[in-house]
Amino acid sequence: MTGPSAAHEAAVTDRARLVGSAYDGDRDLAARQALYRWQSPRYDLPGLVAGRLHGVRGRVVDIGCGNGLFLRRLRHDRPDLDVVLGLDLSPGMLAEVPGPVAVADATRLPLAAGSAGAALAVHMLYHVPDIPRAVRELARVVVRDGLVIASTNSERDKPELDDLWQRAAGDVLGTGRGPARIAVSARFSLEKAPSLLGAEFGHVDTVDLPATITVRDPEPVIAHLASYRAWADRHEVPFDAAVDRARALAADHIARHGSYEITSRAGLLVCRR
Repeated sequence: MTGPSAAHEAAVTDRARLVGSAYDGDRDLAARQALYRWQSPRYDLPGLVAGRLHGVRGRVVDIGCGNGLFLRRLRHDRPDLDVVLGLDLSPGMLAEVPGPVAVADATRLPLAAGSAGAALAVHMLYHVPDIPRAVRELARVVVRDGLVIASTNSERDKPELDDLWQRAAGDVLGTGRGPARIAVSARFSLEKAPSLLGAEFGHVDTVDLPATITVRDPEPVIAHLASYRAWADRHEVPFDAAVDRARALAADHIARHGSYEITSRAGLLVCRR
């Protein structure tokens, strides 16, 4: 598989796009998170992360904390921790997240060296322009025997949605099969992540979380596809028309087969030096 193009990398790491539209609030992120309600087996990802931190003491920092899903769970499950701090690039995303939180760049963390027992980087490193620098920052801010937990998607994640989008785009364009949808996590996929993290961490364990998402209504699928509206200009097809066509195709599939199944391939990366 060839790597992402320079234009793709620029689109998924552009700060103005990330802060101004993709993550100016949590609507689109919540739509992507919601699809996993229909996943089997049903992974409690915040709970899995909290469980991995059972031996950690002191401060935990959630970098790219988004809408606070992991912060809230960790604060509930681990009231013994001194501080659970949330950092995110987007002020809009943090607006509804309970503190302590702060706006911060993953490549310039406002934390002293060795000031955290653990750090989280959940589904966010693919948005960082300089991933190796962000990994160095993760290593810098945790104590010597500290823990870093990252997560991302496989390059084989949700192929059915990729196919649905290309069929819909092709119908809109009249080309039979249209251009692919943007692969946001491709720069830091589950396949690439161990090498990128291994530059700073001697032990990187991958925890695979394979599952099947089964829906009987097209709307969760369509909400997921539509949540990439911030990158509509990268899809080479009228975005709303492609979303509408995808809805019709998914509804027809469900009418004929009773459900729509999506292969989910994601995972955690548990890192120690």
